[in-house]
Amino acid sequence: MTTSTALRLEEITRANFEAAVGIRVRPEQESAVEPVVTSLAEAYLHPGVAWPRLIVDGDRPVGFLMAFFDIDWYEDGSVRRSGLWRLNIAAGEQGRGYGRFAVESVAREVRRRGGEECWVTWHPGPDGPEGFYLGLGFRPDGETSEGETVGVLELG
Repeated sequence: MTTSTALRLEEITRANFEAAVGIRVRPEQESAVEPVVTSLAEAYLHPGVAWPRLIVDGDRPVGFLMAFFDIDWYEDGSVRRSGLWRLNIAAGEQGRGYGRFAVESVAREVRRRGGEECWVTWHPGPDGPEGFYLGLGFRPDGETSEGETVGVLELG
Protein backbone atom coordinates (compact mmCIF):
# COMPACT_ATOMS: atom_id res chain seq x y z
CA MET A 1 0.00 0.00 0.00
CA THR A 2 1.30 3.41 -0.92
CA THR A 3 1.76 5.95 1.84
CA SER A 4 2.61 8.92 -0.34
CA THR A 5 1.14 12.25 0.69
CA ALA A 6 1.67 13.47 -2.87
CA LEU A 7 -1.04 11.20 -4.31
CA ARG A 8 -3.52 13.25 -6.32
CA LEU A 9 -5.78 13.43 -9.35
CA GLU A 10 -4.97 15.77 -12.22
CA GLU A 11 -7.17 16.97 -15.05
CA ILE A 12 -5.96 15.76 -18.43
CA THR A 13 -4.16 18.63 -20.15
CA ARG A 14 -1.70 19.09 -23.00
CA ALA A 15 1.08 18.86 -20.42
CA ASN A 16 0.10 15.37 -19.17
CA PHE A 17 -1.74 13.91 -22.18
CA GLU A 18 1.19 11.73 -23.30
CA ALA A 19 1.66 10.42 -19.75
CA ALA A 20 -2.05 9.59 -19.56
CA VAL A 21 -2.23 7.70 -22.86
CA GLY A 22 0.99 5.91 -21.91
CA ILE A 23 -0.70 4.14 -18.97
CA ARG A 24 -0.83 0.40 -19.74
CA VAL A 25 -2.46 -2.31 -17.63
CA ARG A 26 -1.09 -5.87 -17.44
CA PRO A 27 -1.50 -7.79 -20.71
CA GLU A 28 -4.06 -10.20 -19.26
CA GLN A 29 -6.20 -7.21 -18.19
CA GLU A 30 -6.32 -5.55 -21.61
CA SER A 31 -9.54 -7.32 -22.57
CA ALA A 32 -11.26 -6.03 -19.41
CA VAL A 33 -10.63 -2.27 -19.80
CA GLU A 34 -10.36 0.13 -22.71
CA PRO A 35 -7.06 1.91 -23.33
CA VAL A 36 -6.84 5.44 -21.94
CA VAL A 37 -6.92 7.00 -25.40
CA THR A 38 -10.34 5.40 -26.03
CA SER A 39 -11.61 6.72 -22.71
CA LEU A 40 -10.43 10.22 -23.58
CA ALA A 41 -12.22 10.04 -26.93
CA GLU A 42 -15.41 8.99 -25.12
CA ALA A 43 -14.95 11.81 -22.61
CA TYR A 44 -14.82 14.23 -25.53
CA LEU A 45 -18.16 12.83 -26.73
CA HIS A 46 -19.75 13.15 -23.26
CA PRO A 47 -18.81 16.61 -21.94
CA GLY A 48 -20.26 17.38 -18.54
CA VAL A 49 -20.80 13.67 -17.86
CA ALA A 50 -17.31 12.16 -18.19
CA TRP A 51 -14.66 13.11 -15.63
CA PRO A 52 -11.24 11.82 -16.79
CA ARG A 53 -8.30 12.16 -14.39
CA LEU A 54 -4.66 11.11 -14.26
CA ILE A 55 -3.60 9.48 -10.98
CA VAL A 56 -0.22 10.88 -9.96
CA ASP A 57 2.08 9.94 -7.08
CA GLY A 58 4.59 12.75 -6.60
CA ASP A 59 5.67 13.40 -10.17
CA ARG A 60 4.97 9.84 -11.39
CA PRO A 61 1.78 9.00 -13.33
CA VAL A 62 0.51 5.69 -11.96
CA GLY A 63 -2.99 5.35 -13.38
CA PHE A 64 -6.06 6.81 -15.00
CA LEU A 65 -9.69 6.95 -14.00
CA MET A 66 -12.82 8.23 -15.62
CA ALA A 67 -15.96 8.83 -13.63
CA PHE A 68 -19.45 9.55 -14.91
CA PHE A 69 -21.98 11.86 -13.31
CA ASP A 70 -25.75 11.89 -13.52
CA ILE A 71 -26.19 9.70 -16.61
CA ASP A 72 -29.55 8.48 -17.82
CA TRP A 73 -28.80 4.80 -17.08
CA TYR A 74 -31.62 3.23 -19.10
CA GLU A 75 -31.80 6.10 -21.60
CA ASP A 76 -35.48 6.61 -20.77
CA GLY A 77 -35.24 9.20 -17.99
CA SER A 78 -36.22 6.73 -15.26
CA VAL A 79 -32.88 6.28 -13.46
CA ARG A 80 -29.88 8.61 -13.04
CA ARG A 81 -26.55 7.24 -11.81
CA SER A 82 -22.99 8.36 -11.10
CA GLY A 83 -19.85 6.32 -10.56
CA LEU A 84 -16.62 4.91 -11.93
CA TRP A 85 -16.55 4.37 -15.68
CA ARG A 86 -12.93 3.34 -16.22
CA LEU A 87 -9.92 2.47 -14.08
CA ASN A 88 -6.48 1.77 -15.52
CA ILE A 89 -3.64 1.27 -13.05
CA ALA A 90 -0.24 0.92 -14.73
CA ALA A 91 1.00 -2.67 -14.79
CA GLY A 92 4.03 -1.99 -12.58
CA GLU A 93 2.04 0.09 -10.09
CA GLN A 94 -0.72 -2.35 -9.15
CA GLY A 95 -1.10 -3.56 -5.58
CA ARG A 96 0.07 -0.28 -4.04
CA GLY A 97 -3.28 1.26 -3.14
CA TYR A 98 -3.70 3.42 -6.23
CA GLY A 99 -6.91 1.67 -7.29
CA ARG A 100 -8.38 2.12 -3.82
CA PHE A 101 -7.39 5.80 -3.91
CA ALA A 102 -9.09 6.16 -7.31
CA VAL A 103 -12.35 4.55 -6.18
CA GLU A 104 -12.41 6.55 -2.93
CA SER A 105 -11.77 9.76 -4.91
CA VAL A 106 -14.67 9.06 -7.25
CA ALA A 107 -16.95 8.16 -4.32
CA ARG A 108 -16.04 11.47 -2.63
CA GLU A 109 -16.82 13.39 -5.81
CA VAL A 110 -20.14 11.58 -6.25
CA ARG A 111 -21.04 12.41 -2.64
CA ARG A 112 -19.91 16.04 -3.10
CA ARG A 113 -22.30 16.27 -6.05
CA GLY A 114 -25.17 14.97 -3.91
CA GLY A 115 -25.07 11.28 -4.84
CA GLU A 116 -25.82 8.51 -2.35
CA GLU A 117 -24.57 5.59 -4.47
CA CYS A 118 -21.47 5.01 -6.56
CA TRP A 119 -21.88 2.62 -9.49
CA VAL A 120 -19.36 0.55 -11.45
CA THR A 121 -19.39 -2.28 -13.98
CA TRP A 122 -16.78 -4.99 -14.41
CA HIS A 123 -15.97 -7.87 -16.69
CA PRO A 124 -16.51 -11.19 -14.93
CA GLY A 125 -13.78 -13.79 -15.05
CA PRO A 126 -10.45 -14.75 -13.51
CA ASP A 127 -8.55 -11.74 -14.87
CA GLY A 128 -11.34 -9.28 -14.09
CA PRO A 129 -11.50 -6.87 -11.16
CA GLU A 130 -14.46 -8.40 -9.31
CA GLY A 131 -12.49 -9.25 -6.15
CA PHE A 132 -11.06 -5.73 -6.06
CA TYR A 133 -14.48 -4.07 -6.26
CA LEU A 134 -16.13 -6.47 -3.82
CA GLY A 135 -13.26 -5.84 -1.39
CA LEU A 136 -14.02 -2.11 -1.51
CA GLY A 137 -17.67 -2.71 -0.62
CA PHE A 138 -19.37 -2.79 -4.01
CA ARG A 139 -22.19 -5.31 -4.29
CA PRO A 140 -23.64 -6.71 -7.51
CA ASP A 141 -27.20 -5.44 -7.92
CA GLY A 142 -28.31 -8.31 -10.17
CA GLU A 143 -28.03 -6.33 -13.41
CA THR A 144 -25.62 -6.66 -16.28
CA SER A 145 -24.65 -3.95 -18.76
CA GLU A 146 -23.16 -5.00 -22.09
CA GLY A 147 -22.12 -8.31 -20.51
CA GLU A 148 -20.56 -6.69 -17.46
CA THR A 149 -21.62 -7.08 -13.83
CA VAL A 150 -23.20 -3.93 -12.38
CA GLY A 151 -22.16 -3.09 -8.82
CA VAL A 152 -23.17 -0.41 -6.36
CA LEU A 153 -21.47 1.11 -3.33
CA GLU A 154 -23.75 2.80 -0.80
CA LEU A 155 -22.23 6.12 0.23
CA GLY A 156 -24.64 6.84 3.11
